[in-house]
Amino acid sequence: MPTDTPVAIRTIDLTKSYTSGNSQLVIFERLNLEIPEGERLALIGESGAGKSTLLHLLGGLDRPNQGRIFFGGREITSLGQAELADFRNRQIGFVWQTHHLLPEFTALENVMMPLLMRGAGRKLASPAAMRRLDEMGLGPRASHRSGELSGGEQQRVAIARALVTDPKVLLADEPTGNLDHKTGEKIADLFDEVHRLNRLTSVFVTHNIGFASRCDRVLRLEAGRLVEDNPRGGIVQSDNQGMEQGHFAGLQGEGAPLDTARGEDGTNYV
Repeated sequence: MPTDTPVAIRTIDLTKSYTSGNSQLVIFERLNLEIPEGERLALIGESGAGKSTLLHLLGGLDRPNQGRIFFGGREITSLGQAELADFRNRQIGFVWQTHHLLPEFTALENVMMPLLMRGAGRKLASPAAMRRLDEMGLGPRASHRSGELSGGEQQRVAIARALVTDPKVLLADEPTGNLDHKTGEKIADLFDEVHRLNRLTSVFVTHNIGFASRCDRVLRLEAGRLVEDNPRGGIVQSDNQGMEQGHFAGLQGEGAPLDTARGEDGTNYV
């Protein structure tokens, strides 16, 4: 990314820990990160490293023990619960490994939900949701319930739901994790298009090396540190930790280290 690109998300001295019995389990401490506007960032690392925890903090779904998070010039860590919920609804789209569609509602009604929750009427919400479903190629499936859709279709409905509020930021946690290789590649292609057409800032948590390699920058979270795995721009800062580079490139070549695996469908995971 150009060095003069405005910063979309910034964390300052971010610390997160959990109480485990009589001790504190520190996930990361004094973590500093800047994500430029328009960047596609992949967060990789071993299970339990804290990737999803960091994503939840960035999305205002959890609060840090210490530290601050800014979206542009607005600090979201200082917002009250109601303000934070409204901010999430208007500024951030979420996609999860499991689609979390409401089974009793149609695809169209599921996509309408974020707009209905902010108080928009059906006359506004319905055409906006239909437009997003059409963009996903699901217009003819709008009246179908989630149980009548394939896994790939369900995830496309979830993407449409994430975009219906016209967010500036897209956060996705293992969005291809429950899909077979072929369907996962189609969803990855869709994320490429969605990011470009909607001028988003996107952050993806993933174990899929191929999916991560599509992004502008890849960061590995390990031992509470962010490691630059794909040094193609952006800024990573940490007062209590150094920055390492180049590991990700080794994962894609021959003689990959033991922390990679190939699934039965041919997908490489990290």
